[in-house]
Amino acid sequence: MASQAAAPVAVAVSVSVSLNGSRDAGDGPAVPMSPGALAESALAAVAAGAGEVLVHPRTPCGRESLSPRVVGPVLEVLRRTGVGVALSVSVGIAAEPDPAGRLERVASWTVLPDRAVVDFGQPGAGELARALLARGVAVDAVVPMGGPAGPEPLARFLAWPVHEPGRVRLSAELAAADPALVAGLRGLPPVPVLLYGRDTAAWPVLRLAARCGTGVRTGVGDVTQLPGGRPARSNAELVAAARDMVAEAAATAASR
Repeated sequence: MASQAAAPVAVAVSVSVSLNGSRDAGDGPAVPMSPGALAESALAAVAAGAGEVLVHPRTPCGRESLSPRVVGPVLEVLRRTGVGVALSVSVGIAAEPDPAGRLERVASWTVLPDRAVVDFGQPGAGELARALLARGVAVDAVVPMGGPAGPEPLARFLAWPVHEPGRVRLSAELAAADPALVAGLRGLPPVPVLLYGRDTAAWPVLRLAARCGTGVRTGVGDVTQLPGGRPARSNAELVAAARDMVAEAAATAASR
């Protein structure tokens, strides 16, 4: 079954870390909030093996924002402190509910991330993705699969013309570690794929992704517990556990 699930993608396994996601300080001390805390957490996560960093920029009061006065300083702090991997920013409705407002915010950015995460389960995703690509920002197209969103996000992505496959990646958010969901990706355009889950689905999906050879994602934005159930003390601890899981999958595949 695992060998069938690997068919849609054949890319080197990389680990992306979601530093904070939609969580806030009430979710525990492992969640970084301020630009300085995000930079410290990112540096430790990269040292533990993360190859990309995803951040949800926030105002001083903790609200997600796409304002250039919020996004720019966060990216500048991360880069100034030596976070040398690709930096991604989420551009979803939590930060700006209005699709037109999201386009205006992206157009106003003075400091650009390397990538932006666009949820194809949300209205205006295709237009937003095109606007980001036009500004030179690569796109992670999020497609929820197996959950309440149903098949519409994947259909919306498949209907979106991918003119620059080298700068677009499909980030499939799986509700469960179901190989059938991965097999359903066989009709994709030739783009890289990252698989991830949240909370109880996070580690089973990461294990499946490691077996499939896709990119993987972890971090307190997705999960706050380690595979054994102990609360994670940091993003770096989650990344280290993900790297161990990826290495275990590679060793198992090599022994066959």
